[in-house]
Amino acid sequence: MSNATITPPAPGTNSLSAARLPRWSPYAIAVGAVAIGCAIGLGAGLDSQIQWGLIAAVLFVLGTFGIATAVEGKRQAKDRVATSVVWVAFILAVIPLVSLIWETVSRGVKVLDGFFLTHSMGVVTDYEPGGGIYHAIIGTLEQVGLATLISVPIGLLTAIYLVEYGRGKLAKAVTFFVDVMTGIPSIVAGLFILSFWILILGFSYSGFAGSMALSILMIPVVVRSTEEMLKLVPNELREASLALGVPKWRTILKVVLPTSIGGITTGVMLAIARIAGETAPVLLLVWGNPLINTDPFQGPQSSLPLYIYQQYQNSGGSPAAYDRAWAAALVLIAFIMILNLVARGIARWKAPKTGR
Repeated sequence: MSNATITPPAPGTNSLSAARLPRWSPYAIAVGAVAIGCAIGLGAGLDSQIQWGLIAAVLFVLGTFGIATAVEGKRQAKDRVATSVVWVAFILAVIPLVSLIWETVSRGVKVLDGFFLTHSMGVVTDYEPGGGIYHAIIGTLEQVGLATLISVPIGLLTAIYLVEYGRGKLAKAVTFFVDVMTGIPSIVAGLFILSFWILILGFSYSGFAGSMALSILMIPVVVRSTEEMLKLVPNELREASLALGVPKWRTILKVVLPTSIGGITTGVMLAIARIAGETAPVLLLVWGNPLINTDPFQGPQSSLPLYIYQQYQNSGGSPAAYDRAWAAALVLIAFIMILNLVARGIARWKAPKTGR
């Protein structure tokens, strides 16, 4: 045998590892892309900063691919490009949301105070300063509450039927009509209740009429969300309960629903958020009222979406009306945010307890 010598690798090197970009490279590429994008926008005379941002986003993706290809190879470069595209899409989605919230907060806080929340527009015209949204808050709470009382039992029982009992043509027909109802425009739901409840049966405009139209929009959302949550419950839980001799209805009540109550609650809150901002059914059926009406079954009412629409529509360019509209929009956003926080709290509280 020949005496061959093997030279050990130098300390700190690894022949199996390829060159890699440092951790701070994406941030450096992003800063460079933004700088070049702004320079191109200024040089080309582009007035919109949105165009500058889009140019910077394209340069960021292209720069990431070029630098990663030169240093790490095409395979790793494709992975980095996919990651950069995800980040660009995320930023493009967040920027309008942040801009909307900032605009609403900055304009809504001008008149948002205790007086605004506790007074109505009874003695103030839309052109004058003052007034409040107390009557609109009451109308929104009552109309959304009635729609929830109508929709949740119907949607929950329908979803239980489709998942636990539904077989054959009836289940297919119910699924088809739920899918159709999901795409119904809000104005169509309002026109249906208007023609049936007010024109044919002769009832007057009221908050309850608006609640029935809102429930039409809410039911398919509750059905679909509840159905998906019930499908996530493992069949082993149902089989174990049935094997112990527990009736099926009791298995659903004591095993299936408690297991999925968190997701069901979240779906209900999403459905409430879906209808809380609807204006067309309220405009057709509730009709609007500048005075406080706490009876949803008698006489016109107001609501926050309708109040916002009326302040913009009937303002005649009045700054006071615009400020009231923005403040009402801020209150509506806060209302929906509180509903989502409550849903998360209930979902965490009612979630199945896991142990070791």
